[in-house]
Amino acid sequence: MEWLTVPFEATFVQRALWGGVLVSAICALAGTWVVLRGMAFLGDAMSHGLLPGVALAALLGGNPMVGALLSAAVMTAGVTALGRTPRLSQDTGIGLLFVGMLSLGVIIVSRSQSFAVDLTGFLFGDVLAVREQDLALLGGALLLALAVSVLGHRAFLALAFDARKARTLGLRPRLAHAVLLGLLALAIVASFHIVGTLLVLGLLIAPPAAALPWARSVRGVMVLAALLGVTATFFGLLLSWHLSTAAGATVSALAVVLFFLSHLASGIRHRHARPAGIRPAATD
Repeated sequence: MEWLTVPFEATFVQRALWGGVLVSAICALAGTWVVLRGMAFLGDAMSHGLLPGVALAALLGGNPMVGALLSAAVMTAGVTALGRTPRLSQDTGIGLLFVGMLSLGVIIVSRSQSFAVDLTGFLFGDVLAVREQDLALLGGALLLALAVSVLGHRAFLALAFDARKARTLGLRPRLAHAVLLGLLALAIVASFHIVGTLLVLGLLIAPPAAALPWARSVRGVMVLAALLGVTATFFGLLLSWHLSTAAGATVSALAVVLFFLSHLASGIRHRHARPAGIRPAATD
């Protein structure tokens, strides 16, 4: 039993656990829509697109979070604008923004001779360095993400399954898409300093994807994804403590392991289930 409890007697590990819990909840709210709409590449592009703002803020002695927010706003506006260009596919526009923002970030980083440590933190995060003010910020981000998810649920749902029907229902799919991009940006910005931009997709995509075979509604996917994210956080920190591995990477890796275990178990269940007993997941 001590093996389970000793690591969490340390105050910084307790803060890391709470930070991971809050990040898991935020990522579950945004990540569910990312998985349902097949937006993983967009999530990856937006996470790396934060680099110019973070690098510029660090070089100027500003707050990296403010820089990340500015970069996320640029990415969101760019993706929304390019999505309205009829001759350009969305993937092409996202790819161009991805390369452009990442290149700009590397150029800014190259102007500094001592940015290696900060860049490592940007890419991989430092969950064990979570402070009380970070927890307060994450709590505020969670409340905002929850409000956006509740208010926009109907529009997001229609957009995910039939954008034309959303338009006929007067749900303004373009606005809903822009708001959804904002929700995704919020999750990435709130999470990047905890697990890093390279690892944030682990908590953004793996838990919702793992929850998808078992939940019967979108809300169910969100709740189960949050629980899986919390599970990955707890055991990731535990393993990191005892094995002396990188905490953020261990949490993200465990989230991916849970995804594979979930789909393996789901495949076994379907092979042994009767055809009449299989019911598709609900979408409301």
